[in-house]
Amino acid sequence: MKQKYIQLLRTTWGNIFTEEITPVANELYLTLESGALSKLPEICSVLVKALKAHFVMLLANDERELHGKFFIYYVFSMTADNLFLILRVPVDAREREVPSITASLDSATWFEREVQDWFGIVPFPNIGKLAVHPDWPEDVYPMVKEFDLKRSVRRVKGSFDFKHVAGEGVFEIPVGPVHAGVIEPGHFRFSVAGEPIVNLDVQLFYAHKGTEKIAEGMNPHRAVFLAERISGDSSFSHAVAFCHAIERTQQIEIPQRALVIRTALLELERISNHIGDIGGVLLDVGFSIAASRAFYLKEKFMHLNEILTGSRLLRGMAAIGGVRRHIEDTLAKREAMQETLKDGQEAFEELVDLLMSSSTVLDRLESTGVLAHKDAYRLGIIGIAGRASGIDRDLRRDHPHCAYPYLKFHSVLCNEGDVFARVNVRIDEVRESFRLLEQLRRQHVDEPIKATLQSPAPDRCALGYFEGWRGEIVHWVMIGKDGNIFRWKITDPSFHNWRGLKLAVRHNIVPDFPVINKSFNLSYSGNDR
Repeated sequence: MKQKYIQLLRTTWGNIFTEEITPVANELYLTLESGALSKLPEICSVLVKALKAHFVMLLANDERELHGKFFIYYVFSMTADNLFLILRVPVDAREREVPSITASLDSATWFEREVQDWFGIVPFPNIGKLAVHPDWPEDVYPMVKEFDLKRSVRRVKGSFDFKHVAGEGVFEIPVGPVHAGVIEPGHFRFSVAGEPIVNLDVQLFYAHKGTEKIAEGMNPHRAVFLAERISGDSSFSHAVAFCHAIERTQQIEIPQRALVIRTALLELERISNHIGDIGGVLLDVGFSIAASRAFYLKEKFMHLNEILTGSRLLRGMAAIGGVRRHIEDTLAKREAMQETLKDGQEAFEELVDLLMSSSTVLDRLESTGVLAHKDAYRLGIIGIAGRASGIDRDLRRDHPHCAYPYLKFHSVLCNEGDVFARVNVRIDEVRESFRLLEQLRRQHVDEPIKATLQSPAPDRCALGYFEGWRGEIVHWVMIGKDGNIFRWKITDPSFHNWRGLKLAVRHNIVPDFPVINKSFNLSYSGNDR
């Protein structure tokens, strides 16, 4: 399988790639020769357009102490062969320049800008700032190895560079970063002509926690608890994605019972969040009766989480090599699981019937906040937002993990791209989750829940991935010579999808922004990390 892609690339460009040996079966690392750097945009374009690759993420790594230079890793998913093709591109430590690939791959825009902000690597000509705020000094790059976390960084004067729309009757509405509620911080700058929105600019990274930097030199077992705090509503998804990456570097065989438990908890996380988002959409259009039913139902499932695991957010369950505890090891837990699934499924269908019977609600949701398929594809929108716009991608099917290869389910797809489509994707995914949980019950009950672990093998790297409830969560981890974390890259689906929200709100009226925003429900914390 790997040789097929090596041969295809070498037939086109010759011997400008060196294959890096990795124990991970579905990862192919190809290092590009320094003299062939100018060919990078063309290579990425061919991968996506001719070989139907999907751009997953881009990450930079300071490997000067290992190889005397930086490297950028361009990660592509070859769905047809369940393969991740990773281009490893060297970057001169003094010049720190690479050609931008965004002319043909717009979905890489934010990734390139973040690399510049964190490492000082300039992806010319895509030189706009993203993650650093105007008061951050130009010559300080927090992800290079010599940056000291305890260092006090001097602040400078600066102002946010928002796009200003000129014209008669056009004015700006600033919202945030502090909002009226428990919402996380983010600044929205609307340009409006009357009520229609002409443009929306979003400034994020107020919730930046420095997770990737904090993890450098950390023991992987300790870092599991850090992963749980990347994004609160996806605590388990992020934790198991990190564990998955570590397990793949060490080729750890996970017990089947542990895979069943992981899958069940991922689907429970999906159910509670989808139902909560449906309730949020209903609340934003004024259908408070149905919204209250949704919030009550979400509470029932979060209470079930606590009964099964001790945590409403499923924290403390993920572990490298499996999971920490059983979830149906007592009669009380089994009965709670059975009763909540049965009653919850009935209550959910009643909620859906109530939603669909309201012409007023449907009028607010249909044709509102449309993100067309071509725009979703161009921007690389993933997860529920992508599937609502006709992007047929689901890691549970395309790169099977956990117990999903042994389960029957279908990936939900809509084409309209509006708020109603995103609600419908959630509705059908909840239904699929109920079916999956029924299949998972009582499987491999008496088997171990955690593998026996050996000392970690050094100098290895691998991807860890899961289809979280928002979309694909992908982590990349490199283990250093001491067995601790050398580099950890975290990609939350929100990082892909914020640009989709900006586009979806255009030409809609300002009062519809809350419901459009809720239909995406992106994570500030997951985006900012």
